[in-house]
Amino acid sequence: MEGDLGAGKTTLARAILEELGVRETVPSPTFTLVQSYETKRLSVHHYDFYRIESEREIEELGFEEALSLGAVLVEWPERAAQVLPAAALRVRLEPVSETARRATTSGPDRWTKFLEGLGANAG
Repeated sequence: MEGDLGAGKTTLARAILEELGVRETVPSPTFTLVQSYETKRLSVHHYDFYRIESEREIEELGFEEALSLGAVLVEWPERAAQVLPAAALRVRLEPVSETARRATTSGPDRWTKFLEGLGANAG
């Protein structure tokens, strides 16, 4: 999840986790750098790379293992582009008003098909 400070990255992560059944308070991982959640469907690790300065720090946080265990949500992925999988879905958030955001997605074609399927189920 990319976007400037206040763009809504943590809010989006909270919504995803809520949809997956997380009922506990979901704090921003700005200071802890990673928060982990077990849902009925999968493990989810929520990372914030804003304060990351080296690839070694990411390794120490168990990022590679988290990728193999389930889903990974990453705020500020541009700070660690070298470790992100090529198959990742990228979501760029931009404020359009005080309460609204524009989300632009990019990634491999499989994500386009997946997101189109979600849209078909939303109606």
